[in-house]
Order: sequence, then C-alpha cells, then structure tokens
Amino acid sequence: MLAGLKRNFVKGAATAALVLMPMSALAETLTDAMVSAYKHSGLLEQNRALLRAADEDVAVAVAGLRPTLKYIATATYSDPTNVVASDDTLSGSITLSSSLLLYDFGASKLRIDIAKETVLATRDALTMVEQQILLQAIAAFMDVRKAAESIALQSNNVRLLTQELRAANDRFDVGEVTQTDVAQAQARLAAARAAEGAARGQMAIAREAYKAATGRYPGNLATPPRAPKTASTLEEAKAIARRTHPDMLRAQRQVTIAELGVQLALASMKPSVTASANLTGVIGSASPIGSREDFLSRGASVSVSGPIYQGGKLSALYRQALAQAESQRANLHVVRQTVDQTVGNAWAQLAIATAQIEATDRQIRASRVALRGAREEASLGARTTLDVLNAEQELLDAEDARINAGVDQYLAVYQLLNSMGLLTADHLRLGVVTYDPEAYFNTVSTAPVRQVSPQGEKLDAVLKALGKQ
Repeated sequence: MLAGLKRNFVKGAATAALVLMPMSALAETLTDAMVSAYKHSGLLEQNRALLRAADEDVAVAVAGLRPTLKYIATATYSDPTNVVASDDTLSGSITLSSSLLLYDFGASKLRIDIAKETVLATRDALTMVEQQILLQAIAAFMDVRKAAESIALQSNNVRLLTQELRAANDRFDVGEVTQTDVAQAQARLAAARAAEGAARGQMAIAREAYKAATGRYPGNLATPPRAPKTASTLEEAKAIARRTHPDMLRAQRQVTIAELGVQLALASMKPSVTASANLTGVIGSASPIGSREDFLSRGASVSVSGPIYQGGKLSALYRQALAQAESQRANLHVVRQTVDQTVGNAWAQLAIATAQIEATDRQIRASRVALRGAREEASLGARTTLDVLNAEQELLDAEDARINAGVDQYLAVYQLLNSMGLLTADHLRLGVVTYDPEAYFNTVSTAPVRQVSPQGEKLDAVLKALGKQ
C-alpha cells in the first residue's frame, strides 16, 4: 500500500510539472505579457492623448506673442422711401485688421513657461500610468501561474486522498480500522475536491485579469526569468526613488508651475503695449439716378492699456498664487514621505517573502519526513488514519504556502522597482517601440498652421503615424 501511495505521489508531481512545463515554441513569456500590455492598454492611449492636449497648450501660449489677422465683410441694403422706386442703395465693405502684442512685462513668456512645465508634469503622469500597466501585467502573469500550480497541487492531493480512502475501506473490510477512519478519509477527500474546485475558480479569475491586462487570454506560460536587480540597500533604493519616481518629478514640476504663477500674477498688474493696423475698402452703389462712391481707408495705432482699479481682484489673485505655491511646496514634502514609505514597504515585503520561502522550504522537508513516518507507523498499527491525514494536510499546506511565497517574492521585486520609478519599458528593455512624447511636442510647440506651412505638413504626418499605432 505504501509503495502504491508513493507511485501516486510521483505521478501527481509529474502531472503538475507537465502542466507548467513551457513549450519553447509556443510558451508566452513574461516579456510577451508586458509588451502586449504596453501595446494594447486603453489607459495608456488615453493618457497619451491627454499629453498631446497639454502639448497644444504650449502652442496656444506661443500664439499669444504672434500677430493676429482677421477680416470683417459687410453688405448693406437700404430703401429710404417707398415712394421712389429707384432710390434703394446697396453698399459693401471689407476690413482687414491686425494686432500685435509689443510688450507685457513678460506675462506671455510666463504663460509659455507654465505650459511647458505642465507638459513635463503630464509626461511624468504618463510614466506613472505606464508603471501601473506593466505591474498589472506582471501580477496577472504570476497569478495565472500560481493558479496553475495550485490546481496541480490540489489535483494531486485529491488523487492521494482517493487512494487513502480506498486503502481505508480495504482495511475496514478486514477489520483493521473502524468506520470512523473511513469517514475521516471521506471528509478529507470531500474537502480536497472543494479546494480543487476553488483553485480552478481562481484560475478563471486569473485568466480574466490577464485578458484585462494584456488584451488576450493566457496560453501556455513560460517560467518567468530571473527577477531584475533593484538596489543593494534600502537607503540606496530610497535615494533612487527620490531622483526618478514620476510622482516626485511631477510634484517638483508643480512647485515650479506654482512659482511661475506667482510671477504671472504680478505681471498681470502691469500694463501692456499693443500695435494694431486696419485696412477698409468700401464699394457703394446707388440708384440709376444716384451717384457711386468707392474709397479705401487705412490706419495704424499703438495703445497702452493696464488696470487701474478692479475691486481688489488682482491682489486676491496674487495672494491666491502665493498660497498655491506654498501648498505645492508642502505637497512635495508629502510626496517625498509617501515615496519613501512605499519603497520601505516594498523592501519589507521582499524581505518577508524571502523569509517565508526559507521557512516553508524547511517546513516542506520536515513535513515529508513526518508523513513518511506516519505512514510507516500506521502500517504497524502505531498511528491512526487521522494521523496520516493530518500529516498529509500539513505537507499540502506547506507546499501551498511555498507557491504563494515564491510568487510574492517575485512580485515584490517588481513592486520595489515600481516604487523606485524604474518599472518602465525602457528600463526593463522590453524590446518594444516605446511612445516618444517629444515627437508630437516638437511638431506643435511652434504653433504651426496645418495644411499651410511646412511645419503643418509635418504635423499631419505625425498625426497619421499616431493613428496607425
């Protein structure tokens, strides 16, 4: 009987290995999952579009320093009286007007600087989204593998307990054990089948999470590669995070934006100088007995305008800008504390998972020795069926804990990279063509006119390329 149980255990372990064995030609790697997530994430596409919208704010600010040209065309018909049929007149005019800001004490330049800093902050937000997308793909990949290992483990347990129940019935038939022993084996088998069903349910959940993260259901998943390197010490990890984490970079940008806002509030209190010019052509026609007058007028002017009194509005806006700058500086301090805490938590989770792996490995070795001893003693009558079942359950629990600890440790490495701001396609060297935020910005930052200027034609090409991605 003991030899048969051993054969079943080996058979179950071999089946579990076959379930997880990668096929070199068909297996999906962790890199494949991350690349799919990067290419097909709707959230990334949404935030890339938001970044392009922020790029256009720079073009809008740049346009404020350029001349404007507009036209007004009018046509007028009049009939002074109803007595004379031919006294009605028709006249028309067209006016071209242009204006140019000459000087505003740097307010327009500040608006451009604010728009550019906002673009950089939006890029940092996009990097944060990229990290989240890649981390979700990694977690989904590992959850599917964990579910597969759990199914194999629970299925093997069902086979072993089925053999235990068969052996208990045989021993009951010859009077070696009581009905209680048989009932205990039946109860453990029923619990094992429930656990197997739960494991299969978790696989279904994990498959859906994988599809949501990558855009497709998982196939045969390969063994994940060795986890990437992070940092040698906790302090080193925190120092890297303070330099590279997108939340930190974004908070620094927001401080700069707020400080520029203070300068803009001051500049808004000062006057501005504007030049304008206009050209008006009038074509007049009268009745056949009347006269006709056509003339062309032109003019130019320079004006200085500025606020004198606005009920305290400008002073309030200045004080508001000061408060916002103070708020953003405080927020930078908060973000730094949060980043440090996140790095510390990830470091601790990695240490916990590593310790759990070491402990569960020792537990598995000891549980296997205990199970062998319980089976041998049970064959001699020194142990009950319940003792054997308990020993088997302890081994099963240890092996299940080892699966969870292994996944937790692997994920903890990537969570640490995420907390350091390094979980990006470039840093991980995924080999995928990454999104270039500079391409669109460099095209629109000079505020080109589409379909008119060479820069506009270049913008059209960039937009078409974005549409094909």
